[in-house]
Order: sequence, then C-alpha cells, then structure tokens
Amino acid sequence: MDTGMEQVNGIRMHYRRAGSGPPVVLLHGWPQTGHCWRKVVEPLAREHTVLVPDLRGYGLTDKPREGYDKRTMAADVAALIDALGFDRVSVVGHDRGGRVGHRWALDRPEQVERLAVLDIIPTREMWRRLDGGVARGYWHWLFHLQPDLPERLAGQDVAGYLGYFFERWTHRRDRLEPEAIAEYVRAFSAPGALRAGFDDYRASFPTDAEHDDADADAGRRLRLPVLALWGEKGLLGTLPSAEIWREYADNVTAAAIADCGHFLPEEQPEAVVDHLRKFLAAE
Repeated sequence: MDTGMEQVNGIRMHYRRAGSGPPVVLLHGWPQTGHCWRKVVEPLAREHTVLVPDLRGYGLTDKPREGYDKRTMAADVAALIDALGFDRVSVVGHDRGGRVGHRWALDRPEQVERLAVLDIIPTREMWRRLDGGVARGYWHWLFHLQPDLPERLAGQDVAGYLGYFFERWTHRRDRLEPEAIAEYVRAFSAPGALRAGFDDYRASFPTDAEHDDADADAGRRLRLPVLALWGEKGLLGTLPSAEIWREYADNVTAAAIADCGHFLPEEQPEAVVDHLRKFLAAE
C-alpha cells in the first residue's frame, strides 16, 4: 500500500492508496486512524482503487485549531479526491468517518456515488434519542464536548483512556490486536492529537446539529444507495437502526454483523468485505 500527502483545504492530509478500478474512500472514526482499515484494504483493492485518508486532526494529517465541523471535514476529503484526479467515488465511513461521509453525500451528491455507514445512526438522531439508555452508552459525547477538561484528564494516561473504549466497545477482543492498539495510542500521543479528536466531538453541537436540522427542515435526504451496517453486540443492536436510516435516505440496505461490537473492520473484516463487495457491485 502506497502512502502520500496532499495539501488540501488549507491542511496537509495523509492518505494510503492501493489497487486499481472504481475508487472507494474509507473514512475512519475515533479513537483511530486510517490504520483501522488494514484488514479490509487488500481484498477490496483486488477490484477497486482504495483510498484511506487520515481525517483532519487524526494520524499524520494536520491538526489545526478549527474546522472540525463535518461540513469542513467533508470538504477536506472532497478536495483530496479532486487532487487525486477522481470525479465520483463510493464512500465507506466508520464511526466519526461515517458522519463525515453522510455530510459529504448531502453537500456534494454529484461526487459521492454510494455511501456505506458503519455502526452509526445520523448525528441528528443521536441528539433526538438521548434518553438515559443512549446517554449511558454514549456518555463520552457529552464529556468530549466540554472545553479543556478531557485533554487534561485523558492526557495523564492516553493508553488508559483509549484502552477503556477498546475494551468496552469490542466484542471480539481477540481481533483487536495489541499492536493496533499501540498504534492508536502512539497516534493520539502526538502534539495536538487528543485536542483535535475532542474538537471533532465539540463540533457536533451546536454546529453540526444546526447543519443537520437545516437539511431536515429543507427536506434534503440521501438519494444515493446507502448501506448501513452495525455490530449486533454493540449499542446499535438495541436501536431500530435500519428504520432510522430510512428516515434519512431513499434507498437503504441494512444488516447487523453477528458476533461483533463497535469496531466492525477489525472484529469482523471478512463479513464487512462481503457486504461491501455486494453493495459496490450492485446496479
């Protein structure tokens, strides 16, 4: 897999590239980097050009003080695709990357051909459904919104803080190997990395919420094909995820991944690849 760095939208964006054929962009979530797709890239690259960026603030990409709303983060990856010479791409996003992909498809439908979202429901629905059960599972959203405090506390023990999520959110813990966790801890120990990841969450409210509400008020929906996957053993397994996505998109294929928690590309990469291949090849 080749790596590169492009100057796009005012930042240097790091990306990985493999294969040839119709382009597919894989967007990671928190607390990870593009490394999370390592088990998915090679099989997809047999049929596709696979592009794996580190999002704004993550990995080897720049960590500016602003621009973590999903509209700007989507503009980053849109500019990367332009710089690499692609007109239309399919997009696969896990966790925060799925939220970037959702915004990308809404803002630039001419550029996104298909969208797969892994283990999320729309951000707007997260806020609308924030009852006691959801808040217990997603308490970190509210904690990460706070100014300064998350950096101060998590910065005392980056491995301990991130390790809590890797343990609690993973069903098949044997599939998330210690070397991968060490890579993520290393990435989030870089100057500015913790702050940037928390800024990603801080942009969720009110900025992202305002953008999402404006779309809903205007009746803007996803018209392109959407694949929604989630881990059967994770929190989304307790929510009507398929029905929720059908409120936001016209053409939704949905499935739970068995024996899987939150980290689908690492816990069950074979199942993820199987679903993606069928989705990407569908007429």
